Amino acid sequence: MSEMAGLAGVGLMYGVPAWLTVGCVIAAMSLMAYTGSYNSVERIAIFFGVFELVFLFVAYKSNPDAAAVREQVLNIPWNDSKYLYLVAANIGAVVMPWMVFFQQSAVVEKKLGIDDLPAARWDTAVGALLTQIVMAMVLIASAATIGKSNANASLDTVQQISEAITPFLGEQIGRLMFGMGIVGAALVAAIVVTLTAARALGEVVGYKHSLEHSPKEAPWFYAIYTAALILAGIMVASGINLVMLGVAVQVMNALLLPIVLTFLFLLARRLPRTYQLKGWYAWVTALTIGFTVILGVYAGLAGIFVNA
Repeated sequence: MSEMAGLAGVGLMYGVPAWLTVGCVIAAMSLMAYTGSYNSVERIAIFFGVFELVFLFVAYKSNPDAAAVREQVLNIPWNDSKYLYLVAANIGAVVMPWMVFFQQSAVVEKKLGIDDLPAARWDTAVGALLTQIVMAMVLIASAATIGKSNANASLDTVQQISEAITPFLGEQIGRLMFGMGIVGAALVAAIVVTLTAARALGEVVGYKHSLEHSPKEAPWFYAIYTAALILAGIMVASGINLVMLGVAVQVMNALLLPIVLTFLFLLARRLPRTYQLKGWYAWVTALTIGFTVILGVYAGLAGIFVNA
């Protein structure tokens, strides 16, 4: 839902009704899945994902104060429950449970073997690093622009966020670049979430769940995929606050991390001995997972109950 909310928000920036934007997204994503293969879907996701790199330029043009960045990185308001709520949302957006499920399904779809393991690891590492760089640039650009131009600006809609975050780029160019970045991030996430929902259920129930099968061969897979799109579209087009919806969904992701990451760690410990997670690396991984899970759950619950 949060991914669809982002796309609808970009549409509202240009005066396009949410229902029309959502309808077009559902039609386009259905066409993509029904007529394509995993390779074609992956290429589409990569194409739109490249749009996210625009935030590197936005952060550069916002001319952030390096001294202020260092100071604010160290002075974190841990006692602010609203801040903690956003911390949980950031964790849920970065370590999204859906991405874990999507990756294992993608390995199967691409028919990767043992010989492909080094390349797959590098692919994951580079992707993880790049996404965090983009996220850091978004945070820096937000702080540098919103804080300088209007610290009290209302940020209740995507349009208001766009107007606040891109004042140094010019109205038209700023909105265009911001819109491209949001569209890239939202479309990639929407593809991941909807396909994962259909695949995960197929793995549990046992119906065919691959894009390599036609709709006639895997009717349940495509039905679940389409239903997920439509239900998300109805929720987003209902008039609900899209920004609050997006944040709430990511907080929910953070609260689900104990289940997902614990099982992922246990699975990695039970692989064949050659590929098993063990030794010092297993300890580092366990500590990292533990810290992430504790921080995400604590920040989410603190934000929910203190602000209730």
